[in-house]
Amino acid sequence: MLVIFYVLLAIVIVAMVVGLYQKNTNIICKSKKRLDGKTAIVTGGTSGMGLRIAMDFADRGARVIVACPFVDEGAAGRKLIVKKTGNEEVIFKLLDLSSNASIRKFAEDILATEKRLDILINNAGVGTVDEFITKDGLNFIMQVNYFGAFLLTLLLLPMLKKTGSASEPARIVNTTSVLHNIGTVNFENMNKVNHWYLIQLYGNSKLCLVLFTRELTKRLKGANVVCNSVDPGAVGTTIFNCSGKYYGALIMFLFSVLFKTPWEGAQTAIHTALDKKAGLVSGEYFKNCRIGQAKQCAYDENLAQELWEESVKLVKLCEYDLEECFKN
Repeated sequence: MLVIFYVLLAIVIVAMVVGLYQKNTNIICKSKKRLDGKTAIVTGGTSGMGLRIAMDFADRGARVIVACPFVDEGAAGRKLIVKKTGNEEVIFKLLDLSSNASIRKFAEDILATEKRLDILINNAGVGTVDEFITKDGLNFIMQVNYFGAFLLTLLLLPMLKKTGSASEPARIVNTTSVLHNIGTVNFENMNKVNHWYLIQLYGNSKLCLVLFTRELTKRLKGANVVCNSVDPGAVGTTIFNCSGKYYGALIMFLFSVLFKTPWEGAQTAIHTALDKKAGLVSGEYFKNCRIGQAKQCAYDENLAQELWEESVKLVKLCEYDLEECFKN
């Protein structure tokens, strides 16, 4: 029993030291930039980090469109942002990233009703939830975390390109994860169910986002749009609820105490969307409000191009669609 006590004590001490170091090295976005007259979309902007990002933008005066697939959560999130910021220009719109039809409907609505789009934050995602094949023939986790963001971004490109200028380009921010380091790209098996460990599948989706960021940057050359990916770090959010109600709540609490709260986790995305110097680069991987280094294969241009071509096929973008996405 005494041995067990000392082992537990050692674990607690190590955890406290790690937590103290983490909390003292977390960098906060220092940009004072106002967003009056600008429009931002935050997917998953009604809970967790997305809610904090949306709240920050609204507090800076932006017109903020928060998107999620749940009416009650969306309405509650919008109400909270308005209450906290006093900004009535917060709009909730339904968006189910596991449905190409929903993504297309959302994009069509934005293109038809909005005058500009300055910032797109692809923040929404799911954790290690149960797998299944969606109506679009894609693995649910892969579609929500990667394919959905891929399709949505391309469909919104015309407005982003129209809004961006040489002095102030429109910005796309893709939320990846440190777990992209365990990810792999296997075109034959990327959408199979019960083929990958769930944590590996999650890592695969996040690696794809980094590769997408790199390839999109190449294809946007000459356009006034920049695209970067962000690693928020270890953050205590409701994404852990997939581990079970009580276990998930415990993990969320520990991560918030030892690593980052949702507000702290949101800082790198906010920095990348607002910081002047961050707006001068594209295709980069940001971590803790600084440019970092992604996994080596994330810089493989051939792999990124092949993933792009495969993704275009899987989300069923025809040649006409692509021309519309990239037209000037």
